[in-house]
Amino acid sequence: MRKQKGFSLIELLIVVAIILIIAAIAIPNLLRARMAANESSAVASLRTITTGEITYQSAYPTVGYAPALTNLGGALGAACVPSSTTACLIDSVLSNNGNPAGGGKSGYSFTTGAGTIAGGVNVGYAAKAVPLSINQTGIRGFCAEEDAVIRVDPAGVCSATEAGIQTFNPLNQ
Repeated sequence: MRKQKGFSLIELLIVVAIILIIAAIAIPNLLRARMAANESSAVASLRTITTGEITYQSAYPTVGYAPALTNLGGALGAACVPSSTTACLIDSVLSNNGNPAGGGKSGYSFTTGAGTIAGGVNVGYAAKAVPLSINQTGIRGFCAEEDAVIRVDPAGVCSATEAGIQTFNPLNQ
């Protein structure tokens, strides 16, 4: 009798089937873990933005809060010189929303804007972080205003106005 060498076709098919079953279980969990990590990063970045806004308002009281996200940081790849247009308070990647084209950071897009203006001074601001692709890079949206409370929008959209932000529940972490 001849001794058999190698694996039979049935044995190889069984191994491939087992690998596919394991992948079908593991990949969705991996994607959920990545979305959770993106959300945590977005909340941390939004906390950095709110801290930068409060510091900016203290450093430039004649301007008030920063009128735009780029005012809190500097230009990408350039030395930062503190001024009211580039305060150097946050990372330039975050202040430029990931890159010059505004491609976001960790699956989220960040925007800020001047809120209430009184006597030519920005006495409010609105900051938000929304997923670049809902249900792929993140599920929930996050926003904050001058009270520095991070609020969450389960739909992932959030509001760009101070009054709209107040309608969302605070994030409990």
